Amino acid sequence: MSVDSNVSKEVNPESVLLCPLGTTAAPEQKLLCIFGTGDLGRSLGQRLLQCGYRVVYGSRRPNSCGPLPRGTKAMNHEAAAMSAALVFVCVHRENYDFLEALAPQLKGKVLVDVSNNLKKNLYPESNAEYLQRLIPGAHVVKAFNTLSAWSLQNGPSDANRQVYLCGNSVQAKQAVEEMATKLGFAALDRGSLSAAGELEDFPLQLFPEWRLPLRVAVGLTAFFFFYLLMRDVVYTYVEQGKDISFRIMVSLANKVFPIVSLIMLALCYVPGVIAAFLQLYRGTKYRRFPDWLDRWMLCRKQLGLIALGFAFLHVFYTLIIPIRYYVRFRISESTISQIRENRTSVFDTTRAWRADSYYSMGILGFGLYVLLGISSLPSVSNALSWREFSFIQSKLGYLTVFFCTFHTYLYGWDRFLHPYSYKWFTPPGYLLSLVVPSVLIVLKLLLLLPCVDRSLTRIRQGRERTDPEDGSEKALLT
Repeated sequence: MSVDSNVSKEVNPESVLLCPLGTTAAPEQKLLCIFGTGDLGRSLGQRLLQCGYRVVYGSRRPNSCGPLPRGTKAMNHEAAAMSAALVFVCVHRENYDFLEALAPQLKGKVLVDVSNNLKKNLYPESNAEYLQRLIPGAHVVKAFNTLSAWSLQNGPSDANRQVYLCGNSVQAKQAVEEMATKLGFAALDRGSLSAAGELEDFPLQLFPEWRLPLRVAVGLTAFFFFYLLMRDVVYTYVEQGKDISFRIMVSLANKVFPIVSLIMLALCYVPGVIAAFLQLYRGTKYRRFPDWLDRWMLCRKQLGLIALGFAFLHVFYTLIIPIRYYVRFRISESTISQIRENRTSVFDTTRAWRADSYYSMGILGFGLYVLLGISSLPSVSNALSWREFSFIQSKLGYLTVFFCTFHTYLYGWDRFLHPYSYKWFTPPGYLLSLVVPSVLIVLKLLLLLPCVDRSLTRIRQGRERTDPEDGSEKALLT
């Protein structure tokens, strides 16, 4: 049976119904076959039933293959293969041997291979290519291998709505694409069956878009942890003979988290500023950015979400400060000492202003931080227009950087003026954390100058710098 014969018959738009609408016969449900009664096969069958298909299972033991979705039936492989024009192969590659004997029954039919391997480069050829070699008369399509049984059973969501497919037969791919669309997924054609190896590697990738941001986060965290450990704990033990190693768990960690968070937040917006200056220097927007800048810009969302995670840790660690034994001991010791010496502390208005401003900037910055994180969620960003999303991520994003940077400046206040802040001639950690965001704010202010902003806007609208050879200004129309 060929693929073309299995496609639904087209309805003549000029035809007229000869019976009332209430008595019109329901269209016949298409029958599909699934080889394999495991979790993926059962979930796929349940989803197909919900979308109006009839499903039959092919099994080695049709009478004892376990519970199947209600409305389906199980039969041997040969009978199941003959009953449907489209067959899902939901078995592992190691069990493909039985398919070779079914080559006559599967000739001309569409075989959808959903298998994956345990690791990359396990076989010299992809599973789909191997299946095509076993059954040369069938039309093999690689699809649905990037979806889990859970996503098939519960329906598509924003995170797993796409279905990648590839195959050598255009008609076969169209049949699979139509079915995927009816199931609620968006099918993306990746070309011929030679791309099946790439599709089979997709599920084996572990956070591919998060690798660079995670490496940056781990590197910054490790550097500042050991840097502050040397300045705060080791220095105190060597110079003063005091053991304050207990401060590593909370006090030291609560210094590392905000430092890493602020730097990574600034790193989200630095590539945009670099790109703007590159466009000003080149006088055009039609030249590619360097590969390192492209890669940096593509991982800004991940950088921001990791930075938000560090900000949350900073907030949680700050909230437990009043209940720490060390803090309660210091407060009671100070109170008893004042009572014994019969003295009171003078209220410092400047210090009160600084403390309230410090906390206020921190709260405002964290609030905007959370707003940026929420708006980056697919379910939220899809509900926003491009202008709304750009306003939150760009305008409010830079405002977040400003509040968090100002919060850090208020924390340091005038400490950088005192020699005791430079232990072993090293600057405090908060001073190092201010370098990247401070440079970012200065560069952004330069871009906001009217003369610079006007030139950048014209370049981004398609204009190019005047060519000195012909003296004409090129305006590219899109």
